Amino acid sequence: MSNAGSLRGLHALITGASRGIGARVAERLAEEGAQVWLLARSEGALEDVAARVGGTALPADLTDDASVWDALDRLQDEIGGPPGLVVNAAGVFGLAPLAAETVRDFDSHLAVNLRGSFLVIRALLPAMLERGAGLIINVGSVAGRRAFPGNGAYSASKFGLRGLHEVLLEEVRGTGVRATLLEPAATDTSAWDRHEPDTDPDLPSRSAMLDVDDVAETVLFVASSSPNVRIPLLQIERA
Repeated sequence: MSNAGSLRGLHALITGASRGIGARVAERLAEEGAQVWLLARSEGALEDVAARVGGTALPADLTDDASVWDALDRLQDEIGGPPGLVVNAAGVFGLAPLAAETVRDFDSHLAVNLRGSFLVIRALLPAMLERGAGLIINVGSVAGRRAFPGNGAYSASKFGLRGLHEVLLEEVRGTGVRATLLEPAATDTSAWDRHEPDTDPDLPSRSAMLDVDDVAETVLFVASSSPNVRIPLLQIERA
């Protein structure tokens, strides 16, 4: 359910905002009145989304520490502190059996899906704790709690994110800062294009997948919840 303007005055940072889940999250948050700040490495696509939603683009590569710190310093300088909401939606996804997985692709999954989320949290959490308020939403995956063939690199990164999130929950308990981990089942984004799921019986068909709207609406639900309510984990499956 929409309550237009329900997030008015909220500054929100969304990573991976140039496409897929991140872009749709940015759109929905902006529609509800939030001031959105969009971080991704694809500068052209990011600028397009920012223009469409009236947000601010922060081009940065999550595998480049300096670019991330510079972008988040700019954000905090411009709004006078950390954002009230952080959505770590950036991610990479590939499929390969462990016997064929490359070290480069394995490292890429960890660098973006796990280390990238840590970098953002590390940059913004101290000021959120000092303020005693804020919400961090980490977008994980069903592959962060269940094993699927071909998901070695992806699952390693998402299981790691779940572990990072569990520690975050313990460390922010009672501080006023909240955190939620979303674990969506397979979601229909361009990340699946090269795997052609509709032609592979071992993969879910696109019609059986979640839509990006399903995940974005869940983010909106969490973001709109009372500051007195903690939602540590939400698992999202298609009905």
